[in-house]
Amino acid sequence: MNKLIKTILAIILLLISILLFIKLHIFLGILSIIFSILSVVTIFKNEKIIFAFYYLKRNKLNKSLKILESIKNPENLIKSQYAYYNYLFGLIFSQIQVNKSEKFFKKALSIGLRSNTDKAVAKLNLAGLAINRRRKREATILVSEVKKLDKYKMLTEQIKLIKIQLKKI
Repeated sequence: MNKLIKTILAIILLLISILLFIKLHIFLGILSIIFSILSVVTIFKNEKIIFAFYYLKRNKLNKSLKILESIKNPENLIKSQYAYYNYLFGLIFSQIQVNKSEKFFKKALSIGLRSNTDKAVAKLNLAGLAINRRRKREATILVSEVKKLDKYKMLTEQIKLIKIQLKKI
């Protein structure tokens, strides 16, 4: 739904909840506030992107891809949502068509991913693509950036594998 429609819905639900509290219908007032909060949350978090993340986590790439493709006019999403839209496409295509994933990862990084871990994963995938294309300098720069971004040491194994591949070039 449009951001404007969601905002209007949230305001209407909030006004209804105030009216219900005045008429001493406490339960219905609380229920109305909960729906109002959900409406506000969906302004900042696109529900289709959340479902696509869920299916991607479950390794159901086709469902995730279908959900992402159902988003009409992704350019109209909030900046961070648009970045994660591209990030998800990059993750999906990194398993289906590796060459297509590069443009999505670069676009997601240029728009701005919020999480350092997500930035590190995107750059790690780009480093792998650079190795496949025999661009050693670009891959080493990306790996060093991944090391800086990976504060929780979640990608150490993948970094080691990339370094082994770098030595083979």
